[in-house]
Amino acid sequence: MAGWLNETGPQADIVISSRVRVARNVDGLSFPRDLGEVASNNIKQKVYDAVSNANAILREEFKLIAMGDIGEIDRLNYIERHLISPDLAENTTTGNVILNQEETISLMIHEEDHIRIQCLLPGLQLEKSWDIANKIDDLLEERINYAFDEELGYLTACPTNLGTGIRASVMLHLPALSLTGYIQGILRAAGQIGLAVRGIYGEGTEFLGNLYQISNQVTLGMMEEEIIGNLNDVTLQIIEKERIARNNLLHTKKIELEDRVFRSFGILKNARKITANEAMQLISDVKLGACLKLIHEIDLEKLNSLIAMIQQGSLQKHFNTSLDPKERDVKRAELIRGYFKLKEK
Repeated sequence: MAGWLNETGPQADIVISSRVRVARNVDGLSFPRDLGEVASNNIKQKVYDAVSNANAILREEFKLIAMGDIGEIDRLNYIERHLISPDLAENTTTGNVILNQEETISLMIHEEDHIRIQCLLPGLQLEKSWDIANKIDDLLEERINYAFDEELGYLTACPTNLGTGIRASVMLHLPALSLTGYIQGILRAAGQIGLAVRGIYGEGTEFLGNLYQISNQVTLGMMEEEIIGNLNDVTLQIIEKERIARNNLLHTKKIELEDRVFRSFGILKNARKITANEAMQLISDVKLGACLKLIHEIDLEKLNSLIAMIQQGSLQKHFNTSLDPKERDVKRAELIRGYFKLKEK
């Protein structure tokens, strides 16, 4: 599992991860969609050289992976761990990613833009994520001339990324707000103040397992620190509302809550086949129970890892074979049962 999945950070009972992504393009060249193979290879080499030649530590820390050199299951596995985007996975001609060993830093090359720098950390660590991404950005800018306009800022393939080119996001687990029905009001309020709310894998994906990805929509006309600070402040407000909702459930509907949590726990430990959607909801219930101290033998970081492990690509990677949907449901249940048996020893 990626480093951000194996650990917990600040506000870990609600915030699974913080991510900052920076979009950059090389001055004077077409965007990746219209870029030739020679120019694409040149950019890839420049980015890799900038990182690997910076110092001996970084040289050992990062590895270059070409999308065309790995199989579909591996690409899907990287998507599920939020290390690459679906668009990059589809670019098996010129798409590349540079990853550090902990898989907390990802440099996507020839996705929508020439370069996308991403830092992904556990818990609420937006400022630290930005600090790391900014250092990598400065490192690259020493060797690469970025496309930049005095009025528009950094030039990007998508106009919504003009300006700073920054997308900051947090992945939140909000089961109590979902159970009490208050989540819709939260989502509407977020949209009204310029934030986007998406599913676990970004735009167009479902809100599975009560997981919500909240990110900034505006990058033009704002400073980087302002974008990070605004999202951090809103996240803290949502955290407070989720905790209030959890306490209300615990005090007003404790029996119903315990019944839900332990039923879900029992199904996960005993099911012989289970879909990803059902497993996500059941894990969400168990995670809520663990956070409220109703269940004591489960670690939050292990449940976060389990969420990734049960997905299509990770599951097939774990069993080292291609599986059809019915086989995946059986193997998923087998993996989950084994996980909880291991935890009980």
